[in-house]
Parts: sequence; C-alpha cells; structure tokens
Amino acid sequence: MNRKMALGISVAVLSIASLIFLIQGNLDIAVLLMTLLFVLTNSFRYQKMKSQGMEREAKWMFGMAVLFAILFVIILITILV
Repeated sequence: MNRKMALGISVAVLSIASLIFLIQGNLDIAVLLMTLLFVLTNSFRYQKMKSQGMEREAKWMFGMAVLFAILFVIILITILV
C-alpha cells in the first residue's frame, strides 16, 4: 500500500469517526479527531509542496501541522483531565 492510499484511508476513517461523534453529541472527541485530521493533511501537503520546490508554502504548511499537533495535545490533555 502506497502513502497516498494510506493517507486517503486514514482521512476517510477520521472524517467518518468525527462525523459520528459529532452526531452523537461528543463534541470534544469530534474536535480531537478533526485536529488529528488537520495534522495529517497539512503534513502531507508539506511533503508534497517541498517535493515540488515550493519552499515558502511548504514552510507554512509545516507550521500549520505543528500548530495543530500542539492543539491536539492540548485538547487531549483537556479531555483526560
């Protein structure tokens, strides 16, 4: 299985899971899964932009991926405590 297929499957699973939790009313878990989804998509965009030679845009996507990773940890800690 290549990287694009693995990313597509993980994005689909995270999207469906966050939608299910959103419908059930578990907003904290839904937001947690959405932030993880943003981490995955932004890190994939970073790698793609860097390979295409778009250095500034890749740097921006890397910053967004790091930001959402930090937010994921903060939300996870908030949920657990």
